[in-house]
Amino acid sequence: MSAASLAEPLSSPGSFAKRVLVTGGAGFIASHVIVSLVEDYPNYMIINLDKLDYCASLKNLETISNKKNYKFIKGDICDAHLVKRLFETEEINIVLHFAAQTHVDLSFVRAFEFTYVNVYGTHVLVSAAHEAKVEKFIYVSTDEVYGGSLDKEFDESSPKQPTNPYASSKAAAECFVQSYWERYKFPAVITRSSNVYGPHQYPEKVIPKFISLLQHNRKCCIHGSGLQTRNFLYATDVVEAFLTVLKKGKPGEIYNIGTNFEMSVVQLAKELIQLIKETNSESEMENWVDYVNDRPTNDMRYPMKSEKIHGLGWKPKVPWNEGIKKTIEWYRENFHNWKNVEKALEPFPVQSPCL
Repeated sequence: MSAASLAEPLSSPGSFAKRVLVTGGAGFIASHVIVSLVEDYPNYMIINLDKLDYCASLKNLETISNKKNYKFIKGDICDAHLVKRLFETEEINIVLHFAAQTHVDLSFVRAFEFTYVNVYGTHVLVSAAHEAKVEKFIYVSTDEVYGGSLDKEFDESSPKQPTNPYASSKAAAECFVQSYWERYKFPAVITRSSNVYGPHQYPEKVIPKFISLLQHNRKCCIHGSGLQTRNFLYATDVVEAFLTVLKKGKPGEIYNIGTNFEMSVVQLAKELIQLIKETNSESEMENWVDYVNDRPTNDMRYPMKSEKIHGLGWKPKVPWNEGIKKTIEWYRENFHNWKNVEKALEPFPVQSPCL
């Protein structure tokens, strides 16, 4: 579907019960959310604002691109004039704000760009949403704002102690969102999720990168010891979490979206090697692993408590064995969904896949 003109709405605002703006909707997680919203809420108009950066693809939305309750607008959240006009023209009721620069490695060499997009862009959006008097504004943050911990589990009241430019920019953006709640009681909700994996994820992130490297007969690049652990949530589970927050999340609150499933990077590589290369031999597995220098900072764990969102009725459902097999199968068929995707498999200047 081509970008729709702001001056020419596809439908009159009054013909839908709600009009939902999803930013960064051609990206990984947001595209899954949009597909679910379009299919499950035919009485909602879902508007996707995305500038189509390198990691975004409208192919992620092909199944719903011709639906009457879906509209795509190509645009940048940092364009204050466009964002203001969008809220005026489309009469937005609800915002789910996913758009962001998210590649941790890239944040070390493009820190100012991350600050501009993630902080300034969020400020532009929340300001326009406040002026438009939206019903709910969901800001999608990350577990990385807490910093790392070897033992203590973070809850929503834990202090923010980010250790990389990406996490710092997300934490700063949270502060802008929270300030609108404190000053105006603007109906904002913040979510902080564990790592998400599944179909449609650009292969700069660790799971799709390892899968793609192995499928192209190349080694998994592990930085440092590989003993860093991450908690992994399958895409459909996190979609259900966002829909739960959309329906039941209380303004002014923060919700951790976590899972107890935790795996080290080296164990992840071994499992993927076993599944893709069909070997259980430790010596053969080592042939598919390359250890390199660690990145400047690399938190060992992000343990989170998620009882708060459990109280809203959400818990993860998809077992790791089921989710990872579906993910591997998808990348066999769809690796070339993005432009210049092969570049994602090349070593990065700080020599570390984003976790």
